[in-house]
Amino acid sequence: MRRVTVIGGGLAGCEAALQLASRNIHVRMIEMRPAVETPAHRTSLLAELVCSNSLKSTDPVTASGLLKAELKALGCRLLETASRCAVPAGHALAVDREIFASEVTATIERSALIEVERVEQTALPADGCAIVSTGPLTSDSLSNSIEEHFEGGRLYFYDAISISVEAESIDESLIFRGSRYGKGGDDYLNIPLTEKGYSDLVRFLLEAPKTEKRGFESGMCFEACLPVEVIASRGEESLRYGPLKPRGLTDPSTGKEPHAVLQLRQEKRDGSMLGLVGFQTRLTRPAQKKLLKMFPGLEGAKIARWGAIHRNTYLDSPRLLDDRQMSARQEGLFFAGQLAGVEGYVESIAHGLLTALNAAAYLEGKRLPLLPADTITGALQRHLSGTERDFQPMNANMGLLPPVRGNRRERKAKKAERAFASIDRYLAENRTITD
Repeated sequence: MRRVTVIGGGLAGCEAALQLASRNIHVRMIEMRPAVETPAHRTSLLAELVCSNSLKSTDPVTASGLLKAELKALGCRLLETASRCAVPAGHALAVDREIFASEVTATIERSALIEVERVEQTALPADGCAIVSTGPLTSDSLSNSIEEHFEGGRLYFYDAISISVEAESIDESLIFRGSRYGKGGDDYLNIPLTEKGYSDLVRFLLEAPKTEKRGFESGMCFEACLPVEVIASRGEESLRYGPLKPRGLTDPSTGKEPHAVLQLRQEKRDGSMLGLVGFQTRLTRPAQKKLLKMFPGLEGAKIARWGAIHRNTYLDSPRLLDDRQMSARQEGLFFAGQLAGVEGYVESIAHGLLTALNAAAYLEGKRLPLLPADTITGALQRHLSGTERDFQPMNANMGLLPPVRGNRRERKAKKAERAFASIDRYLAENRTITD
């Protein structure tokens, strides 16, 4: 009997388990929650989203949209589920967290080929084929086992979670609806800030008390998910070019572009919870309450989900793993998702899928070729097995792809067209392995 142990029930682990089961491979999935909790999760559901409810753009000329298109061609399971659990978010794919996680959990628990065990895995498997996809919040005991296995070599950074509020507690009379440049209709709520309001906000973020995390001040934080107070510390205008940028938005009360804008995005299908877009924070809870009062319409807002910061663990993959993200020290021991060094929801799903394909090929005594370098999936694979001296987790981005000529929009379109053609050829040439 072909069997794979999948350790970790996050996005990468769930996608890997479903892919393996679809190939008639028995899966033993081990998830420590609810027996052992983490600093960020709130439920015992599989595939719980902890930082945001957005899986980013669906536009194929963006890196995130192109990655989704590639995953659709590869038969991705979790993106199918995400589409069924979508909430309004303009040209982005955002989901109701609870419905999405519940659907994924139910799908896995219904599978006759997947056995779920709710126990803590305290050590790496000594033999057999296994995929370790415990993510950035790997338990201390398993972390110690990983460190012992590799004789050191683990790295970490700090990640932050944004604030969410109860929709009924906000004053919509002070807020206008709309999406940037009119894309996506009125899916977002927008809170305009005056120049003075923005200046007061920046000063507050710099002076407000923060939760302490040893090592955080050394700069070990992920650039794509920085706390807003860290962004504010980089200059007075930093937030206006980041999460509070007003570009593409017009305040109907003035007919002009606001000085700065905070956007709110629907997080639950029933519209009962809204997330502050890009507003990750490590402020103390009393400071977060004061923070909301600085935004018109949020003075009486009730916090449904507090902003927080937590430690993320990942491996120095280029030095410790081969190009399949299999341990160089143990045959059949794979690492997937954020633990292997991809960053982002869809990226984790993608790497779970790719690792499942590699594990399935391994069980057959075969080796799956890397996806083409001019696809986002192939580029991410190469990042994880490259030669970077200072390896860091990576999001999908067009800069990973080989260059083409043309203006910015033309270059993106050409890269997307090239990627579609490349992945079609790859699937045709490797159908006996990928099916």
